[in-house]
Amino acid sequence: LELTQDQQLAGFNGAFGKNGFLRRLALTSAHLAPLCAHCCCCCHLTLTLQSCHEHSLAPAHRLKTLAVHRIAYPLTTPQEMSDASAASAPYRPVLNEETMNQKLRTMQYAVRGEVAVRATEIQQELLGGSTKYPFKTITFCNIGNPQSVGQPPLSFCRQVLALCMYPDLLKNPTTRATFPADAVARAERLLAECISVGAYSHSQGVLGIRKSVADFVLRRDGFPADPNNIFLTNGASEGVKLVLNMLITGPKDGIMIPLPQYPLYSASIVQFGGLQVSYPLNESKAWGIGVAELEQVLREARQEGVNVRALVVINPGNPTGQLLGEANMKEIVKFCLKERLVLMADEVYQGNVYVDSKPFVSFKKVVCEMRAPLEVISFHSVSKGMYGECGFRGGYMEAFNCRPEIVQQMYKAVSVSLCPNVIGQIGVELMVNPPKKGEPSYSQFQREYADIFARLKRKAIKVQQALNSLPGMTCNASEGAMYLFPRVRYPPKFMEAARRLDKHPDVVYALELLNHTGICVVPGNGFGQEEGTFHFRTTFLPTEDLIDIMIANMDKFQRDFMARYGGGAASKL
Repeated sequence: LELTQDQQLAGFNGAFGKNGFLRRLALTSAHLAPLCAHCCCCCHLTLTLQSCHEHSLAPAHRLKTLAVHRIAYPLTTPQEMSDASAASAPYRPVLNEETMNQKLRTMQYAVRGEVAVRATEIQQELLGGSTKYPFKTITFCNIGNPQSVGQPPLSFCRQVLALCMYPDLLKNPTTRATFPADAVARAERLLAECISVGAYSHSQGVLGIRKSVADFVLRRDGFPADPNNIFLTNGASEGVKLVLNMLITGPKDGIMIPLPQYPLYSASIVQFGGLQVSYPLNESKAWGIGVAELEQVLREARQEGVNVRALVVINPGNPTGQLLGEANMKEIVKFCLKERLVLMADEVYQGNVYVDSKPFVSFKKVVCEMRAPLEVISFHSVSKGMYGECGFRGGYMEAFNCRPEIVQQMYKAVSVSLCPNVIGQIGVELMVNPPKKGEPSYSQFQREYADIFARLKRKAIKVQQALNSLPGMTCNASEGAMYLFPRVRYPPKFMEAARRLDKHPDVVYALELLNHTGICVVPGNGFGQEEGTFHFRTTFLPTEDLIDIMIANMDKFQRDFMARYGGGAASKL
């Protein structure tokens, strides 16, 4: 029966009276129908049949004796019933994989992807006492995080930072006997400029530190820099994302990035809703950039309706380690001018150059020497070089030849986050303004810096030579940065095994390497690569004794791998 609310109330009041107290009633079937059919459900009644008759309606006027019990809370309205039903249903979260921003769901970052996650899980098992693996620790070669694998911090940087973090040390008479005088003076200057490391700074960063960056650029390039066009950032990555966000205005806007590339770029382009336009690096020519290839890729993209807005160049390269020559850089500048593309110059590895015959040259210097009006936005970081202060999250970007109103829009964008972290800003100051000759800390700083550099250079050469000695593997030299990107030629049997697992061959290879040796690398497909080729990226950052162990383990693994899958173990493919 379907009863109106008035009928429900009438049936209820007829049975209980206005007070609704429990009582025994003699009901005819006419009374029983609305109570049994509806009120039991909607008015929270319990009816107990006290005769042996079936619970069906008897002929008219036949009496049934019922005990009618009311539950002791008020009559429920239909709206209240709906609310109660909703409350009793299991809660379904508003945010799930289907309702979240699908751009974030689509983006990938291989450096901390499946293989790295599995390596962390195994490391936790090993720390918990597991003995089921043929190794005792994980060798993390998947990320450029120098101090996590043994690179020591530079003393001067930590001395200044310690004083800035705990200014009361400057009041202690013994401090000047413990800390070098130039470290004390630098800390006092920085604290005068930023008041406290716990206070917000200017949204572009502390002006005094931006002036230090401008002085560094002048010394490096021979051309001045305007502190007002310099933005201190939380690592270089934040600056890159800011610029990409400004450039990508719609789903047809494209950014030219190298192939292979650092996944920050592909992930951020997806996040901001743009299109990745990949230009190839030539592996057979030391990962060089060919202008003819740039022109072809741009032409094809425009034919497909893509509005290409910028060219990204990573120099020195990540993951490939190549260093561009000045002549090649001039060709790239001319290409960008002709095609009206903003040049984004990722130069965070400018301190990691291992070839004497080819020094690092910035794109800003090339543009200035050519007197070109090209917009160049360059990026640098304290995370790399001999500093390796990844945890500081310090970096900067310089917007050169950009219109003043664009710089103002950049300022507005960064001001939303109030300011970059002040510890990272201090890290930038110490990177661009190290101790000078004649200052107390100069000799120790130079000695520590040179020692770190020499070890990195030795390891780069040693690992590259070792990889080239393995069957089924070739590897270009690392002229700069912290990585090698060897090519692996997989046997057909392995390719079939990867197909059955429904995983990319590079991922399967990296997982096998991890499970057999504890070495964690990044599958090459996470960076992009020429179709039909396969790679992995490895750092050479672990300490030299660990590098020797890593090389020995990788040698055994690769020879066993090739023998196991029928690729041969004695010669290259």
